[in-house]
Amino acid sequence: MSDLTLPIDRQRPLDPPDEIIELSRQAPIHRMRYADGHLGWLVTGYAAARAVLADPRFSNRPEKMHPPIPARMELAQKGEFRLPPGMFLRTDPPEHTRYRKLLTGQFTVRRMKMLEPRIEEITDACLDDMEAAGGPVDLVQAFALPIPSLVICELLGVPYEDRARFHEDAKVLVNLETKAEDALAALGSTMGYLHGLIQRKRKEPGDDLLSGLIEGGDLNDEELTGVAFLLLVAGHETTANMLGLGTFTLLTNPGQLAAMRDDPSVVENGVEELLRYLTIIHLGPFRLALEDLEIEGNLIKAGEMVAVSLAAANRDPSRFPGGETLDVTRPAGGHMTFGHGIHQCLGQQLARAEMRIAYPALLRRFPALRLAVTPEEVPMRSHMSIYGVHRLPVTW
Repeated sequence: MSDLTLPIDRQRPLDPPDEIIELSRQAPIHRMRYADGHLGWLVTGYAAARAVLADPRFSNRPEKMHPPIPARMELAQKGEFRLPPGMFLRTDPPEHTRYRKLLTGQFTVRRMKMLEPRIEEITDACLDDMEAAGGPVDLVQAFALPIPSLVICELLGVPYEDRARFHEDAKVLVNLETKAEDALAALGSTMGYLHGLIQRKRKEPGDDLLSGLIEGGDLNDEELTGVAFLLLVAGHETTANMLGLGTFTLLTNPGQLAAMRDDPSVVENGVEELLRYLTIIHLGPFRLALEDLEIEGNLIKAGEMVAVSLAAANRDPSRFPGGETLDVTRPAGGHMTFGHGIHQCLGQQLARAEMRIAYPALLRRFPALRLAVTPEEVPMRSHMSIYGVHRLPVTW
């Protein structure tokens, strides 16, 4: 019997919990106790993580999953919770395959390249506003949050002036300590708003992704609402936190910052290294075994849960030698920050484009950029499923 529970408390803001690091040194997979007493597994090794995430014998549906931490017990026990249609991230084939096929064509590398001039305009406008206001500013509100929010709103066809509503709901939903009734209310609020938006777009379509999906006729209104919710929340929550946390990381690693600012040839790989090193997926992903199977010599039985620590996998020394340190010049390809297998992040090319444009633009516009508080005073998103900084006070 295992007494190990999922470690989430970090001793240093940019590193995984010490217990996770120590476990990853010992073995790639471990027995772990879930919050409801279920005895499942924790994966910390890179090869084992890829094996779990690529194996169709694992399910990603939430109905039979066990809560990994006590803070998620209440939500798991809410019997009325059902997965809304269109939430394809938490579905299995063939249902997942249907949704994914409809959306893959909307997120091609070519289409993301076509968006880059607009991302540059949005970034420059945020920097202009920062410069006009003068420091200090909260970089999250002035830069990290508005860039991906405006991009995903334009891509989907969501009015940007409505952003405060879904920003607040998203914060509630990714907070690991949110009460079940508050999570359900936040979900209902944004879903209700998006359902109304879908209705309006049926009457007056625009030149945007949601209008295109409506025109395609493959999805009903409930499915369209679920898809819109998933893309909207994922499209701003993840990249915003990478921009905020990545800037904090660079400001506390001046040599790495200088390389990203001064050498354009470093930027693309530097983005990948920041993605690998920071791994902002703070909790999970999780899978449920549909049948007995073996991973790294361990028998995982049908019905057992597996938690994958992407943060540990992305620092596995057998795949990333010296990976406990940040080096924007070291080849960082192959990381799993965007996941692996059929559920790999659909919008990863958009996120990459936003970061490749935003980081150097910020650092070159404000070469004297620095923290306006001590690093210890920067509030971290320690109890959010997406890690990052709540605020990042900077000046120049």
